Amino acid sequence: MSTPKPTAVVTGASSGIGAATARQLAEAGYRVILVARRLDRIAALAEELSKAGHEGVEAHQVDVTDREAVDAFAGLLDRCDVLINNAGGALGMDTVAEGDPADWRTMYEVNVLGVLNMTQALLPALTASGAGTVLVVSSTAGHGTYERGAGYVAAKHGAHVLAETLRLEIVGTPVRVIEIAPGMVRTDEFSLTRFRGDAAAADKVYAGVAEPLTAEDVADTITWAVTRPQHVNIDLLVVRPRAQASNTKVHREL
Repeated sequence: MSTPKPTAVVTGASSGIGAATARQLAEAGYRVILVARRLDRIAALAEELSKAGHEGVEAHQVDVTDREAVDAFAGLLDRCDVLINNAGGALGMDTVAEGDPADWRTMYEVNVLGVLNMTQALLPALTASGAGTVLVVSSTAGHGTYERGAGYVAAKHGAHVLAETLRLEIVGTPVRVIEIAPGMVRTDEFSLTRFRGDAAAADKVYAGVAEPLTAEDVADTITWAVTRPQHVNIDLLVVRPRAQASNTKVHREL
């Protein structure tokens, strides 16, 4: 009787880092469960992975901020070995004085409460696996501030603190907690969403930067951390492009 593949749940799997991570974890031998709000995107990715020979791939339309939907999803799983809390995002670049509370609330709900919902719902299964992994994709924004980013920075600080505290609280159980904090990553949607579809403003973020990180770069880092021997815990890994020394110091060739 063959040993079943370990199961990895990836949130925000419809694009960017989430989709790239799903592909790389499938290649690494995981049965991948895709979670996102956009069913068409994850259904297409599930078909792609299945055609590539990866068995057991599933796509589930779930809003991670909806606790009832999260709990219902968790009830469908027969096992969970890895949870990749990737769903998140930023809205706006306003000052604290002018920031929209609705944007702050949205960012907090997806970046913090979404992680909380998924982690709480799947922690029993992760523990039962005997070798579980909770991974939080935070951001360098969770480790330093920058002007006009307070709402996103506050949310990612929340995600960082959630991971750090969870690690303290469950030490001694067979579940490890990993945080990956990417710096400047150029994906199709992150900055475009932040600037509400303004492509020119989104492109300006990366202007003159020869090689920002890609979604595949971050996915490679996530997959490396997850596939370490189970006794090895990568508490926190910060990954930036070489051109970015800090949140506010970026080399640009203009």
